[in-house]
Amino acid sequence: MSETKLRQRLAAILAADAAGYSRLMSADERATVAALDAARALFRSQIESNQGRVIDMAGDSVLAIFDTAAGAVTAALDVQRELEGSSRAQPEDRRMRFRVGVHLGDVIEKSDGTIYGDGVNIAARLQALADPGGVTVSDAVKSALRGKVAATFDDRGEQTVKNIAGAVRAYGLVPSEGAAASKSPAAAGVELALPDKPSIAVMPFTNMSGDPEQEYFADGITEDIITDISGVSGLFVIARNSSFVFKKQAVDVKEVGRRLGVRHVLEGSVRKAGKRVRITAQLIDAQTGGHVWAERFDRDLEDMFAVQDEVTRHIVEALKVRLTSGERVRREHRGKVNPEAYDLLVKARSAAYRFTAESLRECRDLLERALQLDPDFARAYALLSLAYGAEYLNGWNGADLEHIRRGVGFAHKAKEADENEPRAYQALGTMKLLLKEFEEAERVAARAIELDINFDGGYVTLGQIHDFTGRHESAIGLFEQALRLDPEFHLTLHILGRAQMALGRYEEAERNFRLRLKRMPNSDMTRAYLASLYGTTGRIEEAKQIWKEMLELNPKFSIEHLRRVLPYKDPAWFERFVGGLRKAGIAT
Repeated sequence: MSETKLRQRLAAILAADAAGYSRLMSADERATVAALDAARALFRSQIESNQGRVIDMAGDSVLAIFDTAAGAVTAALDVQRELEGSSRAQPEDRRMRFRVGVHLGDVIEKSDGTIYGDGVNIAARLQALADPGGVTVSDAVKSALRGKVAATFDDRGEQTVKNIAGAVRAYGLVPSEGAAASKSPAAAGVELALPDKPSIAVMPFTNMSGDPEQEYFADGITEDIITDISGVSGLFVIARNSSFVFKKQAVDVKEVGRRLGVRHVLEGSVRKAGKRVRITAQLIDAQTGGHVWAERFDRDLEDMFAVQDEVTRHIVEALKVRLTSGERVRREHRGKVNPEAYDLLVKARSAAYRFTAESLRECRDLLERALQLDPDFARAYALLSLAYGAEYLNGWNGADLEHIRRGVGFAHKAKEADENEPRAYQALGTMKLLLKEFEEAERVAARAIELDINFDGGYVTLGQIHDFTGRHESAIGLFEQALRLDPEFHLTLHILGRAQMALGRYEEAERNFRLRLKRMPNSDMTRAYLASLYGTTGRIEEAKQIWKEMLELNPKFSIEHLRRVLPYKDPAWFERFVGGLRKAGIAT
Protein backbone atom coordinates (compact mmCIF):
# COMPACT_ATOMS: atom_id res chain seq x y z
CA MET A 1 0.00 0.00 0.00
CA SER A 2 1.38 3.40 -0.94
CA GLU A 3 2.04 6.02 1.73
CA THR A 4 -0.35 8.44 0.01
CA LYS A 5 -3.22 6.19 1.07
CA LEU A 6 -2.27 6.39 4.73
CA ARG A 7 -2.76 9.29 7.12
CA GLN A 8 -1.25 9.55 10.55
CA ARG A 9 -2.91 11.95 12.98
CA LEU A 10 -3.78 12.64 16.60
CA ALA A 11 -7.32 11.56 17.52
CA ALA A 12 -9.50 10.54 20.43
CA ILE A 13 -10.55 6.90 20.21
CA LEU A 14 -13.61 5.43 21.89
CA ALA A 15 -13.83 1.66 22.33
CA ALA A 16 -16.84 -0.04 23.90
CA ASP A 17 -17.94 -3.60 24.55
CA ALA A 18 -21.07 -5.12 26.09
CA ALA A 19 -20.48 -6.65 29.52
CA GLY A 20 -21.75 -10.22 29.95
CA TYR A 21 -23.01 -10.41 26.38
CA SER A 22 -22.70 -14.21 26.11
CA ARG A 23 -24.62 -14.68 29.36
CA LEU A 24 -27.40 -12.38 28.16
CA MET A 25 -27.62 -14.20 24.82
CA SER A 26 -27.87 -17.59 26.49
CA ALA A 27 -30.70 -16.31 28.70
CA ASP A 28 -32.80 -14.61 25.98
CA GLU A 29 -31.45 -14.25 22.45
CA ARG A 30 -34.27 -12.13 21.00
CA ALA A 31 -34.39 -9.63 23.84
CA THR A 32 -30.60 -9.33 23.84
CA VAL A 33 -30.41 -8.69 20.10
CA ALA A 34 -33.14 -6.03 20.42
CA ALA A 35 -31.28 -4.36 23.31
CA LEU A 36 -28.02 -4.46 21.33
CA ASP A 37 -29.68 -2.85 18.30
CA ALA A 38 -31.07 -0.08 20.50
CA ALA A 39 -27.67 0.47 22.12
CA ARG A 40 -25.98 0.67 18.72
CA ALA A 41 -28.47 3.30 17.59
CA LEU A 42 -27.81 5.30 20.76
CA PHE A 43 -24.03 5.05 20.31
CA ARG A 44 -24.30 6.22 16.70
CA SER A 45 -26.57 9.13 17.62
CA GLN A 46 -24.32 10.36 20.45
CA ILE A 47 -21.10 9.83 18.52
CA GLU A 48 -22.35 11.81 15.54
CA SER A 49 -23.88 14.58 17.68
CA ASN A 50 -20.47 15.03 19.36
CA GLN A 51 -18.62 15.33 16.03
CA GLY A 52 -17.35 11.76 16.01
CA ARG A 53 -17.38 9.00 13.42
CA VAL A 54 -18.27 5.35 13.87
CA ILE A 55 -15.51 3.09 12.60
CA ASP A 56 -16.96 -0.31 13.40
CA MET A 57 -19.81 -1.99 15.28
CA ALA A 58 -18.82 -5.62 14.90
CA GLY A 59 -20.50 -8.06 17.25
CA ASP A 60 -21.19 -6.39 20.60
CA SER A 61 -18.41 -3.80 20.27
CA VAL A 62 -18.19 -0.18 19.14
CA LEU A 63 -15.16 1.68 17.79
CA ALA A 64 -15.30 5.40 17.03
CA ILE A 65 -12.92 8.30 16.42
CA PHE A 66 -13.21 11.97 17.42
CA ASP A 67 -11.23 15.11 16.73
CA THR A 68 -11.30 16.03 20.43
CA ALA A 69 -11.10 14.18 23.73
CA ALA A 70 -13.99 16.29 25.04
CA GLY A 71 -16.24 15.05 22.23
CA ALA A 72 -15.36 11.41 22.89
CA VAL A 73 -15.84 11.65 26.66
CA THR A 74 -19.10 13.60 26.37
CA ALA A 75 -20.47 10.96 24.01
CA ALA A 76 -19.36 8.18 26.36
CA LEU A 77 -20.99 9.75 29.41
CA ASP A 78 -24.20 10.54 27.55
CA VAL A 79 -24.45 6.99 26.22
CA GLN A 80 -23.93 5.47 29.67
CA ARG A 81 -26.49 7.77 31.25
CA GLU A 82 -29.11 7.08 28.57
CA LEU A 83 -28.51 3.32 28.66
CA GLU A 84 -28.94 3.33 32.42
CA GLY A 85 -32.15 5.32 32.15
CA SER A 86 -33.70 3.20 29.39
CA SER A 87 -32.92 -0.11 31.15
CA ARG A 88 -34.44 0.70 34.54
CA ALA A 89 -37.56 -1.32 33.81
CA GLN A 90 -35.43 -4.45 33.30
CA PRO A 91 -34.33 -6.79 36.10
CA GLU A 92 -30.78 -6.11 37.24
CA ASP A 93 -29.38 -9.30 35.68
CA ARG A 94 -31.01 -8.59 32.30
CA ARG A 95 -29.65 -5.07 31.76
CA MET A 96 -27.21 -4.53 28.94
CA ARG A 97 -24.27 -2.47 30.16
CA PHE A 98 -21.18 -1.42 28.23
CA ARG A 99 -17.60 -0.88 29.30
CA VAL A 100 -16.12 2.17 27.54
CA GLY A 101 -12.49 3.21 27.15
CA VAL A 102 -11.24 6.51 25.70
CA HIS A 103 -7.65 7.35 24.70
CA LEU A 104 -6.00 10.29 22.94
CA GLY A 105 -3.13 9.26 20.72
CA ASP A 106 -1.76 8.70 17.22
CA VAL A 107 -3.71 6.60 14.75
CA ILE A 108 -3.06 5.52 11.18
CA GLU A 109 -6.12 6.14 9.03
CA LYS A 110 -6.64 4.41 5.69
CA SER A 111 -8.46 5.98 2.79
CA ASP A 112 -11.47 3.73 3.46
CA GLY A 113 -11.77 5.18 6.98
CA THR A 114 -10.45 2.25 9.01
CA ILE A 115 -7.88 3.05 11.72
CA TYR A 116 -4.91 1.23 13.24
CA GLY A 117 -2.12 1.80 15.71
CA ASP A 118 -1.26 1.80 19.39
CA GLY A 119 -3.92 4.45 20.05
CA VAL A 120 -6.63 2.00 19.05
CA ASN A 121 -5.10 -0.81 21.10
CA ILE A 122 -4.81 1.34 24.23
CA ALA A 123 -8.45 2.44 23.97
CA ALA A 124 -9.45 -1.23 23.74
CA ARG A 125 -7.36 -2.10 26.83
CA LEU A 126 -8.86 0.82 28.77
CA GLN A 127 -12.30 -0.44 27.84
CA ALA A 128 -11.49 -3.82 29.38
CA LEU A 129 -10.49 -2.05 32.62
CA ALA A 130 -13.80 -0.18 32.91
CA ASP A 131 -16.65 -1.25 35.15
CA PRO A 132 -19.90 -2.28 33.45
CA GLY A 133 -21.71 0.99 32.83
CA GLY A 134 -18.48 2.93 33.40
CA VAL A 135 -15.89 4.88 31.42
CA THR A 136 -12.10 4.60 31.81
CA VAL A 137 -9.75 7.11 30.20
CA SER A 138 -6.01 7.52 29.82
CA ASP A 139 -3.78 10.19 31.34
CA ALA A 140 -3.63 11.89 27.93
CA VAL A 141 -7.42 12.29 27.92
CA LYS A 142 -7.43 13.63 31.47
CA SER A 143 -4.82 16.24 30.57
CA ALA A 144 -6.70 17.29 27.42
CA LEU A 145 -10.04 17.80 29.13
CA ARG A 146 -9.01 20.42 31.72
CA GLY A 147 -12.51 21.01 33.09
CA LYS A 148 -14.30 20.68 29.74
CA VAL A 149 -16.66 17.95 31.00
CA ALA A 150 -18.68 17.69 34.22
CA ALA A 151 -16.80 14.76 35.75
CA THR A 152 -14.07 13.84 38.20
CA PHE A 153 -11.26 11.32 37.78
CA ASP A 154 -10.71 8.24 39.96
CA ASP A 155 -7.00 7.38 39.66
CA ARG A 156 -6.66 3.64 38.95
CA GLY A 157 -2.86 3.84 38.85
CA GLU A 158 -0.36 2.51 36.31
CA GLN A 159 -1.73 -0.42 34.32
CA THR A 160 0.28 -2.95 32.35
CA VAL A 161 -1.77 -3.83 29.31
CA LYS A 162 -1.33 -6.52 26.70
CA ASN A 163 0.85 -5.76 23.64
CA ILE A 164 1.59 -2.19 24.76
CA ALA A 165 5.15 -1.19 25.67
CA GLY A 166 5.18 0.67 28.98
CA ALA A 167 2.48 1.19 31.57
CA VAL A 168 -0.70 3.17 30.92
CA ARG A 169 -2.14 5.33 33.68
CA ALA A 170 -5.91 4.81 33.86
CA TYR A 171 -8.67 6.90 35.40
CA GLY A 172 -12.28 5.95 36.07
CA LEU A 173 -14.58 8.78 35.04
CA VAL A 174 -17.19 9.79 37.62
CA PRO A 175 -19.94 12.18 36.38
CA SER A 176 -20.33 15.19 38.64
CA GLU A 177 -23.51 15.39 40.70
CA GLY A 178 -26.30 17.03 38.71
CA ALA A 179 -24.53 16.60 35.37
CA ALA A 180 -27.20 14.27 34.06
CA ALA A 181 -30.02 16.47 35.25
CA SER A 182 -28.60 19.48 33.45
CA LYS A 183 -29.11 17.71 30.12
CA SER A 184 -32.65 16.59 30.81
CA PRO A 185 -34.92 17.06 27.79
CA ALA A 186 -37.88 17.58 30.07
CA ALA A 187 -38.04 21.31 29.70
CA ALA A 188 -35.82 21.61 26.61
CA GLY A 189 -33.30 23.61 28.59
CA VAL A 190 -35.87 25.79 30.34
CA GLU A 191 -36.21 25.67 34.11
CA LEU A 192 -39.70 24.57 35.10
CA ALA A 193 -41.64 27.14 37.13
CA LEU A 194 -43.49 26.01 40.24
CA PRO A 195 -47.25 25.61 39.72
CA ASP A 196 -49.64 27.99 41.44
CA LYS A 197 -50.79 25.27 43.86
CA PRO A 198 -49.03 22.71 46.09
CA SER A 199 -46.91 20.42 43.92
CA ILE A 200 -45.41 17.01 44.57
CA ALA A 201 -43.38 14.21 42.99
CA VAL A 202 -43.42 10.67 44.43
CA MET A 203 -40.07 8.91 44.19
CA PRO A 204 -40.04 5.13 43.57
CA PHE A 205 -40.45 3.46 46.96
CA THR A 206 -37.57 1.23 48.07
CA ASN A 207 -38.18 -2.53 48.17
CA MET A 208 -37.31 -3.60 51.74
CA SER A 209 -38.68 -7.13 51.45
CA GLY A 210 -35.25 -8.75 51.14
CA ASP A 211 -36.39 -10.35 47.87
CA PRO A 212 -35.35 -8.67 44.59
CA GLU A 213 -38.31 -10.35 42.89
CA GLN A 214 -40.62 -8.14 44.98
CA GLU A 215 -39.30 -5.03 43.21
CA TYR A 216 -42.39 -4.99 41.00
CA PHE A 217 -44.59 -4.80 44.09
CA ALA A 218 -42.81 -1.76 45.53
CA ASP A 219 -43.08 -0.11 42.10
CA GLY A 220 -46.79 -0.93 42.00
CA ILE A 221 -47.42 0.62 45.41
CA THR A 222 -45.60 3.77 44.29
CA GLU A 223 -47.66 3.99 41.13
CA ASP A 224 -50.93 3.57 43.00
CA ILE A 225 -50.01 6.26 45.51
CA ILE A 226 -49.26 8.60 42.58
CA THR A 227 -52.60 7.68 41.03
CA ASP A 228 -54.42 8.26 44.31
CA ILE A 229 -53.00 11.69 45.09
CA SER A 230 -53.28 12.85 41.47
CA GLY A 231 -57.05 12.61 41.91
CA VAL A 232 -56.90 15.56 44.31
CA SER A 233 -57.62 18.63 42.18
CA GLY A 234 -55.96 20.95 44.69
CA LEU A 235 -52.56 19.32 44.06
CA PHE A 236 -50.17 19.30 41.11
CA VAL A 237 -48.74 15.77 40.82
CA ILE A 238 -45.89 14.58 38.60
CA ALA A 239 -46.74 11.40 36.68
CA ARG A 240 -45.22 7.98 37.15
CA ASN A 241 -42.85 7.93 34.16
CA SER A 242 -40.94 11.02 35.27
CA SER A 243 -40.74 9.94 38.91
CA PHE A 244 -39.31 6.57 37.89
CA VAL A 245 -36.43 8.23 36.02
CA PHE A 246 -34.87 8.51 39.49
CA LYS A 247 -35.27 4.83 40.40
CA LYS A 248 -32.19 3.37 42.11
CA GLN A 249 -30.42 6.73 42.04
CA ALA A 250 -28.96 8.50 45.04
CA VAL A 251 -30.83 11.73 44.44
CA ASP A 252 -30.82 15.12 46.08
CA VAL A 253 -34.46 16.10 46.67
CA LYS A 254 -33.58 19.71 45.89
CA GLU A 255 -32.37 18.63 42.45
CA VAL A 256 -35.52 16.54 41.95
CA GLY A 257 -37.61 19.58 42.80
CA ARG A 258 -35.73 21.76 40.31
CA ARG A 259 -35.76 19.15 37.56
CA LEU A 260 -39.46 18.31 37.83
CA GLY A 261 -40.65 21.75 38.92
CA VAL A 262 -42.26 20.77 42.24
CA ARG A 263 -42.10 22.06 45.82
CA HIS A 264 -42.42 18.72 47.65
CA VAL A 265 -41.07 15.19 47.24
CA LEU A 266 -42.51 12.01 48.79
CA GLU A 267 -40.08 9.18 49.56
CA GLY A 268 -40.76 5.82 51.15
CA SER A 269 -40.24 2.08 51.37
CA VAL A 270 -42.32 -1.09 51.12
CA ARG A 271 -41.86 -4.36 53.00
CA LYS A 272 -44.16 -7.21 52.02
CA ALA A 273 -44.32 -10.34 54.18
CA GLY A 274 -47.03 -12.90 53.53
CA LYS A 275 -50.38 -11.12 53.59
CA ARG A 276 -49.02 -8.10 55.47
CA VAL A 277 -47.37 -4.97 54.13
CA ARG A 278 -45.45 -2.19 55.87
CA ILE A 279 -45.20 1.14 54.11
CA THR A 280 -43.13 4.06 55.37
CA ALA A 281 -43.47 7.49 53.81
CA GLN A 282 -41.94 10.89 54.38
CA LEU A 283 -42.83 14.21 52.77
CA ILE A 284 -39.89 16.55 52.16
CA ASP A 285 -39.74 20.22 51.23
CA ALA A 286 -37.64 20.19 48.06
CA GLN A 287 -36.55 23.79 48.48
CA THR A 288 -35.18 23.45 52.02
CA GLY A 289 -34.63 19.69 52.30
CA GLY A 290 -36.61 19.72 55.55
CA HIS A 291 -39.08 16.98 56.54
CA VAL A 292 -42.75 17.94 56.62
CA TRP A 293 -44.04 14.64 58.06
CA ALA A 294 -43.16 10.97 58.27
CA GLU A 295 -45.39 7.98 59.02
CA ARG A 296 -45.40 4.18 59.04
CA PHE A 297 -48.38 2.06 58.00
CA ASP A 298 -48.75 -1.66 58.89
CA ARG A 299 -51.74 -3.27 57.19
CA ASP A 300 -53.15 -6.41 55.64
CA LEU A 301 -52.81 -6.49 51.86
CA GLU A 302 -56.58 -6.38 51.47
CA ASP A 303 -56.53 -2.93 53.10
CA MET A 304 -54.26 -1.49 50.41
CA PHE A 305 -56.82 1.14 49.37
CA ALA A 306 -57.11 2.27 52.97
CA VAL A 307 -53.33 2.74 53.17
CA GLN A 308 -53.34 4.83 50.00
CA ASP A 309 -56.20 6.91 51.41
CA GLU A 310 -54.22 7.51 54.61
CA VAL A 311 -51.11 8.60 52.73
CA THR A 312 -53.19 10.98 50.64
CA ARG A 313 -54.96 12.35 53.73
CA HIS A 314 -51.62 13.08 55.42
CA ILE A 315 -50.36 14.92 52.32
CA VAL A 316 -53.58 16.90 51.95
CA GLU A 317 -53.50 17.93 55.61
CA ALA A 318 -49.78 18.79 55.60
CA LEU A 319 -50.12 20.97 52.49
CA LYS A 320 -53.43 22.48 53.64
CA VAL A 321 -55.35 21.32 50.58
CA ARG A 322 -59.14 21.02 50.64
CA LEU A 323 -60.87 18.08 49.01
CA THR A 324 -63.92 18.87 46.92
CA SER A 325 -67.19 17.29 48.00
CA GLY A 326 -66.98 14.90 45.05
CA GLU A 327 -63.45 13.83 46.00
CA ARG A 328 -64.56 13.16 49.59
CA VAL A 329 -67.51 11.05 48.42
CA ARG A 330 -65.39 8.98 46.04
CA ARG A 331 -63.02 8.07 48.87
CA GLU A 332 -65.81 6.98 51.18
CA HIS A 333 -66.86 4.06 48.99
CA ARG A 334 -63.53 2.32 48.44
CA GLY A 335 -63.59 -1.15 49.96
CA LYS A 336 -61.07 -3.93 50.40
CA VAL A 337 -58.95 -5.33 47.59
CA ASN A 338 -58.44 -8.96 46.62
CA PRO A 339 -54.70 -9.39 47.41
CA GLU A 340 -54.07 -11.98 44.68
CA ALA A 341 -55.88 -9.95 42.03
CA TYR A 342 -54.01 -6.83 43.11
CA ASP A 343 -50.68 -8.64 42.86
CA LEU A 344 -51.53 -9.83 39.35
CA LEU A 345 -52.47 -6.29 38.30
CA VAL A 346 -49.15 -4.94 39.54
CA LYS A 347 -47.27 -7.68 37.65
CA ALA A 348 -49.31 -6.93 34.54
CA ARG A 349 -48.41 -3.24 34.66
CA SER A 350 -44.74 -4.16 35.03
CA ALA A 351 -45.03 -6.34 31.91
CA ALA A 352 -46.83 -3.58 29.99
CA TYR A 353 -43.98 -1.13 30.63
CA ARG A 354 -41.51 -3.49 28.91
CA PHE A 355 -43.68 -2.91 25.80
CA THR A 356 -42.89 -5.82 23.52
CA ALA A 357 -45.20 -8.26 21.75
CA GLU A 358 -44.29 -10.92 24.33
CA SER A 359 -44.69 -8.67 27.36
CA LEU A 360 -48.13 -7.44 26.22
CA ARG A 361 -49.29 -11.02 25.78
CA GLU A 362 -48.02 -11.70 29.31
CA CYS A 363 -49.81 -8.55 30.51
CA ARG A 364 -53.13 -9.73 29.09
CA ASP A 365 -52.77 -13.21 30.60
CA LEU A 366 -52.09 -11.75 34.05
CA LEU A 367 -55.04 -9.37 33.82
CA GLU A 368 -57.42 -12.11 32.74
CA ARG A 369 -56.35 -14.13 35.81
CA ALA A 370 -56.86 -11.06 38.02
CA LEU A 371 -60.37 -10.54 36.64
CA GLN A 372 -61.29 -14.17 37.32
CA LEU A 373 -60.48 -13.48 40.98
CA ASP A 374 -62.11 -10.02 41.05
CA PRO A 375 -64.68 -9.48 38.24
CA ASP A 376 -65.21 -5.86 39.39
CA PHE A 377 -61.58 -4.70 39.14
CA ALA A 378 -61.93 -1.49 37.11
CA ARG A 379 -58.23 -0.74 36.65
CA ALA A 380 -57.57 -4.27 35.41
CA TYR A 381 -60.30 -3.90 32.76
CA ALA A 382 -58.92 -0.50 31.70
CA LEU A 383 -55.36 -1.79 31.32
CA LEU A 384 -56.59 -4.85 29.44
CA SER A 385 -58.40 -2.57 27.00
CA LEU A 386 -55.28 -0.47 26.42
CA ALA A 387 -53.15 -3.61 25.94
CA TYR A 388 -55.45 -4.75 23.12
CA GLY A 389 -55.17 -1.30 21.54
CA ALA A 390 -51.37 -1.29 21.76
CA GLU A 391 -51.17 -4.70 20.09
CA TYR A 392 -53.43 -3.48 17.27
CA LEU A 393 -51.40 -0.32 16.64
CA ASN A 394 -48.11 -2.23 16.58
CA GLY A 395 -49.39 -5.22 14.60
CA TRP A 396 -48.40 -7.61 17.40
CA ASN A 397 -49.76 -11.03 18.31
CA GLY A 398 -52.02 -11.32 15.28
CA ALA A 399 -53.99 -8.22 16.25
CA ASP A 400 -56.84 -7.10 14.01
CA LEU A 401 -60.04 -5.06 14.38
CA GLU A 402 -61.40 -7.74 16.71
CA HIS A 403 -58.78 -6.56 19.20
CA ILE A 404 -60.35 -3.10 19.18
CA ARG A 405 -63.86 -4.49 19.61
CA ARG A 406 -62.66 -6.45 22.62
CA GLY A 407 -60.88 -3.35 23.88
CA VAL A 408 -64.15 -1.39 23.69
CA GLY A 409 -65.91 -4.08 25.69
CA PHE A 410 -63.28 -4.10 28.44
CA ALA A 411 -63.31 -0.29 28.64
CA HIS A 412 -67.09 -0.35 29.15
CA LYS A 413 -66.67 -2.97 31.87
CA ALA A 414 -64.11 -0.72 33.57
CA LYS A 415 -66.67 2.12 33.55
CA GLU A 416 -69.39 -0.14 34.90
CA ALA A 417 -67.11 -1.34 37.70
CA ASP A 418 -66.12 2.21 38.69
CA GLU A 419 -67.74 5.19 36.99
CA ASN A 420 -65.12 7.47 38.58
CA GLU A 421 -62.05 5.64 37.23
CA PRO A 422 -60.26 8.03 34.79
CA ARG A 423 -58.37 5.20 33.11
CA ALA A 424 -61.64 3.62 32.05
CA TYR A 425 -62.49 6.78 30.08
CA GLN A 426 -58.95 7.03 28.70
CA ALA A 427 -59.21 3.44 27.45
CA LEU A 428 -62.64 3.98 25.91
CA GLY A 429 -61.48 7.23 24.30
CA THR A 430 -58.49 5.43 22.79
CA MET A 431 -60.63 2.59 21.41
CA LYS A 432 -63.21 4.97 19.96
CA LEU A 433 -60.44 6.98 18.30
CA LEU A 434 -59.04 3.84 16.67
CA LEU A 435 -62.56 3.11 15.36
CA LYS A 436 -62.72 6.74 14.08
CA GLU A 437 -65.73 7.51 16.26
CA PHE A 438 -64.25 10.92 16.90
CA GLU A 439 -67.06 12.72 18.75
CA GLU A 440 -67.56 9.93 21.27
CA ALA A 441 -63.79 9.56 21.67
CA GLU A 442 -63.43 13.24 22.50
CA ARG A 443 -66.32 13.23 24.96
CA VAL A 444 -65.01 10.33 27.05
CA ALA A 445 -61.37 11.49 26.92
CA ALA A 446 -62.43 14.89 28.25
CA ARG A 447 -64.24 13.09 31.08
CA ALA A 448 -60.97 11.41 32.10
CA ILE A 449 -59.43 14.85 32.66
CA GLU A 450 -62.51 16.08 34.52
CA LEU A 451 -62.10 13.19 36.97
CA ASP A 452 -58.35 13.68 37.37
CA ILE A 453 -56.92 17.04 36.40
CA ASN A 454 -53.38 15.64 36.92
CA PHE A 455 -53.89 12.65 34.60
CA ASP A 456 -51.25 13.03 31.90
CA GLY A 457 -52.73 10.07 29.99
CA GLY A 458 -55.99 11.96 29.65
CA TYR A 459 -54.26 14.95 28.06
CA VAL A 460 -52.28 12.65 25.74
CA THR A 461 -55.43 10.83 24.60
CA LEU A 462 -57.42 14.02 24.05
CA GLY A 463 -54.44 15.57 22.26
CA GLN A 464 -54.23 12.57 19.94
CA ILE A 465 -57.90 12.96 19.09
CA HIS A 466 -57.35 16.62 18.22
CA ASP A 467 -54.23 15.81 16.21
CA PHE A 468 -55.81 13.03 14.16
CA THR A 469 -58.82 15.23 13.40
CA GLY A 470 -56.63 18.06 12.11
CA ARG A 471 -56.70 20.39 15.12
CA HIS A 472 -52.95 20.37 15.45
CA GLU A 473 -52.59 23.67 17.34
CA SER A 474 -54.91 22.63 20.16
CA ALA A 475 -53.27 19.20 20.17
CA ILE A 476 -49.91 20.86 20.82
CA GLY A 477 -51.36 22.67 23.84
CA LEU A 478 -52.67 19.39 25.28
CA PHE A 479 -49.38 17.59 24.67
CA GLU A 480 -47.48 20.42 26.36
CA GLN A 481 -49.77 20.11 29.38
CA ALA A 482 -49.06 16.37 29.46
CA LEU A 483 -45.32 17.08 29.31
CA ARG A 484 -45.54 19.47 32.23
CA LEU A 485 -47.16 16.71 34.29
CA ASP A 486 -44.74 14.09 32.95
CA PRO A 487 -41.68 16.05 31.76
CA GLU A 488 -39.45 13.00 31.23
CA PHE A 489 -41.89 10.86 29.19
CA HIS A 490 -40.49 10.14 25.74
CA LEU A 491 -43.70 9.21 23.87
CA THR A 492 -45.22 12.66 24.36
CA LEU A 493 -42.17 14.18 22.68
CA HIS A 494 -42.92 12.09 19.58
CA ILE A 495 -46.59 13.01 19.26
CA LEU A 496 -45.80 16.66 20.00
CA GLY A 497 -43.24 16.61 17.19
CA ARG A 498 -45.78 14.97 14.88
CA ALA A 499 -48.31 17.77 15.50
CA GLN A 500 -45.64 20.45 15.02
CA MET A 501 -44.55 18.79 11.78
CA ALA A 502 -48.15 18.89 10.51
CA LEU A 503 -48.11 22.67 10.99
CA GLY A 504 -44.77 23.07 9.20
CA ARG A 505 -42.91 23.89 12.41
CA TYR A 506 -40.02 21.70 11.33
CA GLU A 507 -37.27 22.95 13.63
CA GLU A 508 -39.40 22.39 16.73
CA ALA A 509 -40.54 18.99 15.45
CA GLU A 510 -36.99 17.88 14.71
CA ARG A 511 -35.85 18.96 18.16
CA ASN A 512 -38.58 16.93 19.85
CA PHE A 513 -38.02 13.89 17.62
CA ARG A 514 -34.31 14.02 18.48
CA LEU A 515 -35.04 14.42 22.17
CA ARG A 516 -37.34 11.42 21.96
CA LEU A 517 -34.55 9.32 20.42
CA LYS A 518 -32.22 10.29 23.27
CA ARG A 519 -34.72 8.90 25.75
CA MET A 520 -35.97 6.02 23.61
CA PRO A 521 -33.11 5.19 21.24
CA ASN A 522 -34.79 2.12 19.72
CA SER A 523 -37.88 3.93 18.41
CA ASP A 524 -38.62 2.97 14.81
CA MET A 525 -41.67 5.26 14.55
CA THR A 526 -39.81 8.44 15.51
CA ARG A 527 -37.10 7.62 12.98
CA ALA A 528 -39.76 7.16 10.30
CA TYR A 529 -41.29 10.58 11.00
CA LEU A 530 -37.85 12.16 11.20
CA ALA A 531 -36.99 10.66 7.80
CA SER A 532 -40.20 12.17 6.38
CA LEU A 533 -39.32 15.55 7.90
CA TYR A 534 -35.84 15.44 6.34
CA GLY A 535 -37.31 14.47 2.98
CA THR A 536 -39.85 17.29 3.17
CA THR A 537 -37.13 19.85 3.95
CA GLY A 538 -34.71 18.58 1.28
CA ARG A 539 -32.17 16.89 3.58
CA ILE A 540 -32.12 13.75 1.47
CA GLU A 541 -28.96 12.05 2.77
CA GLU A 542 -30.03 12.53 6.38
CA ALA A 543 -33.43 11.07 5.53
CA LYS A 544 -31.86 7.99 3.97
CA GLN A 545 -29.51 7.49 6.93
CA ILE A 546 -32.23 7.70 9.56
CA TRP A 547 -34.45 5.42 7.46
CA LYS A 548 -31.63 2.90 7.25
CA GLU A 549 -31.32 2.97 11.05
CA MET A 550 -35.07 2.47 11.33
CA LEU A 551 -35.01 -0.61 9.11
CA GLU A 552 -32.13 -2.06 11.11
CA LEU A 553 -34.32 -1.78 14.21
CA ASN A 554 -37.49 -3.01 12.51
CA PRO A 555 -37.00 -4.74 9.14
CA LYS A 556 -40.77 -5.41 9.01
CA PHE A 557 -41.77 -1.75 9.25
CA SER A 558 -44.81 -1.23 7.02
CA ILE A 559 -46.22 2.03 5.70
CA GLU A 560 -49.35 0.14 4.66
CA HIS A 561 -49.86 -1.07 8.24
CA LEU A 562 -49.65 2.52 9.46
CA ARG A 563 -52.10 3.63 6.79
CA ARG A 564 -54.57 1.02 8.09
CA VAL A 565 -54.26 1.68 11.82
CA LEU A 566 -53.50 5.39 12.29
CA PRO A 567 -56.94 7.02 12.64
CA TYR A 568 -56.51 10.17 10.56
CA LYS A 569 -59.89 11.74 9.84
CA ASP A 570 -58.56 13.07 6.52
CA PRO A 571 -56.23 10.58 4.74
CA ALA A 572 -54.40 13.54 3.19
CA TRP A 573 -52.68 14.19 6.53
CA PHE A 574 -51.10 10.74 6.48
CA GLU A 575 -50.17 11.15 2.82
CA ARG A 576 -48.11 14.22 3.76
CA PHE A 577 -46.00 11.92 5.90
CA VAL A 578 -45.61 9.49 3.00
CA GLY A 579 -44.88 12.40 0.65
CA GLY A 580 -41.84 13.38 2.68
CA LEU A 581 -40.52 9.84 2.35
CA ARG A 582 -41.12 9.89 -1.40
CA LYS A 583 -39.14 13.12 -1.75
CA ALA A 584 -36.22 11.33 -0.13
CA GLY A 585 -36.60 8.39 -2.52
CA ILE A 586 -37.58 6.08 0.35
CA ALA A 587 -41.23 5.26 -0.39
CA THR A 588 -42.94 4.79 -3.75
